[in-house]
Amino acid sequence: MSTIRNTTLSFALLTATLGLRAQDRSAGPADKKYQTEIRSLTDKPVVKKAFQTIIELEPQTLSDHILLTEIPAPPYKEMERARKYAEMLKAAGVDTVWIDNIGNVISKRKGRGGGKKTVVLEGHMDTVFPEGTDVKVVHKGDTLYAPGIADDTRALSVVLTVIKTLEKTGIETDADVLFIGTVGEEGQGDLRGVKNLFTEKGPGKIDSYIAIDGWNRESITHRALGSHRYKITFKGPGGHSSGAFGLANPHNALGRAIHYWSVAADSFSRAPGLRVTYNVGVIGGGTSVNSIPFESWMEVDMRSESPERVSGIDQLLQQAVQRALAEENKMKQRGADLTVDVKLIGDRPSGSLDTTLPLIQRAIATIQSFGSTASLRVGSTNSNIPISKQIPAITIGSGGEGGNAHALQEWWLNDKGYQGIQNALLILLAEAGIAK
Repeated sequence: MSTIRNTTLSFALLTATLGLRAQDRSAGPADKKYQTEIRSLTDKPVVKKAFQTIIELEPQTLSDHILLTEIPAPPYKEMERARKYAEMLKAAGVDTVWIDNIGNVISKRKGRGGGKKTVVLEGHMDTVFPEGTDVKVVHKGDTLYAPGIADDTRALSVVLTVIKTLEKTGIETDADVLFIGTVGEEGQGDLRGVKNLFTEKGPGKIDSYIAIDGWNRESITHRALGSHRYKITFKGPGGHSSGAFGLANPHNALGRAIHYWSVAADSFSRAPGLRVTYNVGVIGGGTSVNSIPFESWMEVDMRSESPERVSGIDQLLQQAVQRALAEENKMKQRGADLTVDVKLIGDRPSGSLDTTLPLIQRAIATIQSFGSTASLRVGSTNSNIPISKQIPAITIGSGGEGGNAHALQEWWLNDKGYQGIQNALLILLAEAGIAK
């Protein structure tokens, strides 16, 4: 007998002609009130000094970036990087640093406002790459190559440089600022780090949330692309393909479930409403060509920025699974019925924020102050959680140029990367306020 490996097949059940970036839209000009506010900030001598300090810190920022990239942070195993990051945050000058119950690194720089407001600036520590991946940074000319170097390790170095800049220039904020490195942003981490921040085990009330993820300095994510992900496993007794013929076959049930869901979901996705997508990403099961499998499983994903659309396409999946189970059990000639295990492995909430919110207007005005055009977009990032709770939140880029995210040949180029840090600092200062 030969053993057949689980086959990973990607079925693009929804053929969308436009990707997420095609959903980006120009932000248009910021409200004049916020243009004036940002102009007033950038005219302050101390902010001009801070911008210059960021440029002067470039070699140190790059050194931090490389050092952290070369500390592995695979899913659910971020602790080595977390311990080092906590050490670096403390050295940068924050007041307190701690690692919470699930591994988030949280640091606080107290403001002068008596704790009335708290603003977060955050990057995620985890990468998508499994344990054992070579994360050594390779230099090719002026481009850096390494798994995770752009997504999202650059953000961690940006956060550090923002703290160092505040310390070197003596800028104090009105609001308390939490500088955080989170765990579990990627994949089946399911935003577990940021979810924990908004529980009773978190650092307390959070009033505004600024996440740094990706590198596009002009983009502002203010709409949360929610998703449900399942692992669905049909189980049966299994047996010899001839000797046990007539037993219910888990593969037959899985095939039916995929078919019924894709047909129903196709109609649903074409109906009026916000865009919704669905996908069967991974399937597996079986032992050999002449064996009735004892299990057959699939992992599926569905997404929309509308909670109702996610819920609707989820319901179609549940109906398809139960229909497939009933039909296969009815068709069997002997033996025990199949069972099915439906396990939710990912739940990212949807939501959106009004673009007139001060945080979003400040981000737009900041990007425009650099002579760039801000774009508003939907995304699946750590901001999903505060957005779903209607807490002002955005995700911004770290700056520079990057590519091949989630691939072994991921790269980052320091093309005016300092502007991304200046961008983050200015948005933070506008939101947290400069103490008088």
